[in-house]
Amino acid sequence: MSESLIEESILSRPTYGTLKIVPGLAHYFLADASGAECVIRVVQELPRDMMEKVHILYVPTPGEAALITSLYALGAKRFEHFPTIEEAVAKLGDWLSGAKMGSQLYLAGTEGLVGQGVAKGEECGLDHTAVQCEHRGSLARRVQCVHCKTMIEDVTTQPVKCPSCDLLLLVRDHYSRRLAAFQGVCINAEDPSEEIEIKEVFK
Repeated sequence: MSESLIEESILSRPTYGTLKIVPGLAHYFLADASGAECVIRVVQELPRDMMEKVHILYVPTPGEAALITSLYALGAKRFEHFPTIEEAVAKLGDWLSGAKMGSQLYLAGTEGLVGQGVAKGEECGLDHTAVQCEHRGSLARRVQCVHCKTMIEDVTTQPVKCPSCDLLLLVRDHYSRRLAAFQGVCINAEDPSEEIEIKEVFK
């Protein structure tokens, strides 16, 4: 992963760059609606005879059709789309399980998608030098409640209430690459009655 487009606060904070094709035996892409244009931009630069090496997974927004059509028209060897990030990442794992040394992984879109794609790539034995990430779209975070281990998707507020244990969580900048999530810790543990203003900060 390369130069950060988001200010880095602590060492565990992910960094992002701009996708560009590098030599490889195969090129695997994972994107959501925010990152679709990145994939189109990069793949359109490839000569047609390289399309047999391209595999694209996509998570559209509900009811979307135009970007699906544009991605399909690129002519990749494989193109599939799934309604959720979890399903697309699971399929990515299936694809990468059969990938050979020299394969490249390209991730584009929101932080939740990129983080889960990175974790899946590492799980499948892909070297970190073979993974590129481009952040696009919302800064919403994927947060794990450290108290009950619930994963909370698309968090835009600080603090956020855990939907499982009902604790009010401070969303820390500490990021777990293994979990692909930021850590949320109880913000008012000493005085649960304390009222704390909830603000939209991750937009």
